[in-house]
Amino acid sequence: MATRPNTLALAVVTLYAGGVSADTADTSMFSLSSFGTVGIVHSSEKRADFTSSIFKPNGAGHSRNWSADVDSLIGAQLTATFTPQLSAVVQVISEQRYDNSYRPFVEWANIKYAFTPDFNMRVGRTVQPAFLFSDSRKVGYTLPWVRPPGEVYSLIPVTSADGVDLSYRLHFGDLINTVQGNYGQSSPRRPDDMDKVLARESSGISNLTEYGALTTRITYQRTHLTLEALDPLLEGFRGFGEEGNAVADRYNSEDELVEFLGVGAIYDPGSWFVMGEWGRFRSDTVVGTLSAWYLSGGYRIDAFTPYVTYARSRTESETSTAGLTVSTLPPASAGAAGELNGALNAILGANEGQQTLSLGVRWDFTKNMDAKLQYDHTRFKGNSVGPLINPQSDFEPGGSFNVISLAVDFVF
Repeated sequence: MATRPNTLALAVVTLYAGGVSADTADTSMFSLSSFGTVGIVHSSEKRADFTSSIFKPNGAGHSRNWSADVDSLIGAQLTATFTPQLSAVVQVISEQRYDNSYRPFVEWANIKYAFTPDFNMRVGRTVQPAFLFSDSRKVGYTLPWVRPPGEVYSLIPVTSADGVDLSYRLHFGDLINTVQGNYGQSSPRRPDDMDKVLARESSGISNLTEYGALTTRITYQRTHLTLEALDPLLEGFRGFGEEGNAVADRYNSEDELVEFLGVGAIYDPGSWFVMGEWGRFRSDTVVGTLSAWYLSGGYRIDAFTPYVTYARSRTESETSTAGLTVSTLPPASAGAAGELNGALNAILGANEGQQTLSLGVRWDFTKNMDAKLQYDHTRFKGNSVGPLINPQSDFEPGGSFNVISLAVDFVF
């Protein structure tokens, strides 16, 4: 009979080893591992697409009744251990990208030097540390769910960065505390005309504490963010003189400082687990200030793990603006000004808030493989659109929709 591995233990292995690992040990200089998810998703909303990332161009709903693009991916990782102090890792993943291709890309590529067994430095492309499962976010087998709760994990959708990080681990009896600092930058592309999201001078600190079955994580990150996709909209406002410049300056998204604070904890004694995370993304840009949290728990019955998750998000900043004063403009300009106001308000209200109840079951049917079935019911607040993209002309923001997901995960 298959047994359910401890999800947290696998995630912690990823944090310290810099990669995924199967149950067997490899003492050679080079070791190769692989992981992946084969999934299919159905959404009840037919006038827009449900997707798992803002960097995907389509998903389930309008584009396809059932979509394999939402969660499916395959990855391979090569680890080289040159000396007890010096090692390197390269992780390559193939999943749906911004241009609708499955062209492989490098998720991680870094060199690690261990000054001591507990103090090390990595240089290159490394994980963006923000959440409990940041290190294994793309390794579905290490997750209790089909995918991490989007309300929280969408606050930091970027999963890796180019730069340097340092980590130092302290031992206090049965308690292990690891402090990690990072500095770098990233530039993922969005499907909207393939514009980049530029995150420069990103820095942060994360503290991971392990004590028996309990693990906690506190993270603070800050970066200078540029959203190229907003440039045409803001330039349109600047064409209306002083008032338009004031609106554009208010929602400027070029090299603007944004901050993230996250707190998470998981208690996993083996036969059951309970976990939760809270995060707050603060900015003065058009994205606004967002906060979100979730609670999740499950019980392991032989090879089966039924679980339930409740997640909620809300916008703490304004969700609409008066924009340009249309009534004072000549008829020839009033129409264009009204369209600009409408486009800006649609962006401001897109993340007004949502809540999701998820029910699922995981079946570990054989070694290093699992199958999952998950049902999500999401209800929006106001004019939110949440994880929905590609809205059609008859799409109405707000309301609710349902998602059914099937997935098979593996690690070899």
